[in-house]
Amino acid sequence: MIYEEKKLAKIVEELTIFFFGIGGNDISSRIQEINDTAIITFTSNYDLALAHKLDAMEDFLNREKNDSVEDVYWELVGLGEPGETSQLLLIGMMVDKASVHINENYVTIELEKAL
Repeated sequence: MIYEEKKLAKIVEELTIFFFGIGGNDISSRIQEINDTAIITFTSNYDLALAHKLDAMEDFLNREKNDSVEDVYWELVGLGEPGETSQLLLIGMMVDKASVHINENYVTIELEKAL
């Protein structure tokens, strides 16, 4: 099952890089495995001047899961430029469910992925 854990680590890595790219400096993540589902909870602050980069985040992360894309491209997660939203689209194709809560200074993301 280490293959699935590597995918989870790549997802957290990409979110971390993305938020560093938009000024995050207070970032935390948590991965819980409950039965056959992984739940990733991710929280970060961001630079308000770059808030426009968050506009499409929920849409990107809630794309229809695509197992074929995941199997081929999951190793590319985390290789984009910091703050690049295209990597979020790939994460969206890897997860089953995503919720995004954007507050004035912080974003909280919860992702669910079947294992």
